[in-house]
Amino acid sequence: MAAKTKTVDLTSGPILKTLAELALPIMASSFLGTAYSITDMAWIGTLGSKAVAGVGVGGMFVWLSQGLVTLARMGGQVNAAQCCGRKDYQEARSYAAASLQLTVLFGILFGAVCLSFIHPLLSFFNLTDAETYETARLYMTITCGLIIFSYLNFTLTGLYTAQGDSKTPFKANLVGLAANMILDPVLILGIGPFPKLNATGAAIATVTAQALVLAVLILEVLRSRQDTNILKNRRILFPVPARYYRSIGRIGIPSALQGTIYSMISMVLTRMVSGFGPGAIATQRVGGQIESLSWNTAEGFGSALNAFVGQNYGAGKAERIQKGYSISLKLLILWSALITAAFVLFPRPIARLFFYEPEVIDIAVGYLMIIGVSEIFMCVELMTIGALSGLGKTTLCSVISISLTGARIPLALLLTHMGLGLSGIWWALTISSITKGIVFYFTFQKTQKRHHAL
Repeated sequence: MAAKTKTVDLTSGPILKTLAELALPIMASSFLGTAYSITDMAWIGTLGSKAVAGVGVGGMFVWLSQGLVTLARMGGQVNAAQCCGRKDYQEARSYAAASLQLTVLFGILFGAVCLSFIHPLLSFFNLTDAETYETARLYMTITCGLIIFSYLNFTLTGLYTAQGDSKTPFKANLVGLAANMILDPVLILGIGPFPKLNATGAAIATVTAQALVLAVLILEVLRSRQDTNILKNRRILFPVPARYYRSIGRIGIPSALQGTIYSMISMVLTRMVSGFGPGAIATQRVGGQIESLSWNTAEGFGSALNAFVGQNYGAGKAERIQKGYSISLKLLILWSALITAAFVLFPRPIARLFFYEPEVIDIAVGYLMIIGVSEIFMCVELMTIGALSGLGKTTLCSVISISLTGARIPLALLLTHMGLGLSGIWWALTISSITKGIVFYFTFQKTQKRHHAL
């Protein structure tokens, strides 16, 4: 039986229904990604805060790597979506091929660099505890050395979404989550004939799950019989004309710089946090995963809007773009308000799900209460970045994001020296997120009015 993978026309039909059918599987996939991380953290948490801190530091380089692959993914997704909106599927196939080729190249290069310079890279965080350092080294070696699985999944998901198919990535991620949930306790704790591998087991479980996700995504491409499926493409194995790579770079480089610099800023902040001990690092790592309940949802809507806006921009339907943005905005504000309420009103029960040391629980409570204030604004920011990128405005997004995110470092230094201590770093994150949400909202409105007038 042939697979159902196909290009879906996002330029017609009821907007809410169209967005829901596209966004819900993306959001579900994002939640599965959150479940990956939370599952890891829950099991690693049983090993103590030093193990959590080590995984948190090692995982920072996985996060840093996402900025590089964003070049290929965003450039390919936006260009392919706009081509699909114009019904030019041959062009879309060329963009898909070019973006996948770049993804493989970046994955190999990033893995090689991390393995070659692992000690200098980890020394940036000035880890004084031997157990934390060794955990970070082992986790980084496995996850960054085999980053190509994550890279290909990221780009393939973007290309599937560009053609209106978000269900296939969801199914693939569901398989990966099931594998991860089984392998985590088995490899971390050593169940049955398996040895106890501690945090190394979590890294192996994660990479294995990513490999399974990739296998499912590729299998669905091979099974597809749809003529309009842009991934059913022999060109993937051969170079395409240089103009496709240039166009991908024009769209993707600003997003890649944005993601990379964002990660670097976060690494600087993590180094500042490390001065408050392993418990503070563990809180930042786990707190970020808990917070992903909101930002994964926002990024899911952002990815859906990216494809929706891209196709409708290609079709010249500005009014439909505005309506789609407004509907998404209302839904996200409602969801993020619920997250804010949970973080602010019930921080201690949430913290106790992941930590066992009383002093670390207290740190996590403070983090959740402060960060919870900014959830609505963070969701607006991430959703709007997806919409603006669909219009091809990735450079504008990068300028705003880099400028305001960079302000976190001097703001954190100021607040900590004013006597707020660790809470000053959390407030720097919150204040900048509130500012970015407001700025991005008004930027989209102004940009969309300009496009509508043309």
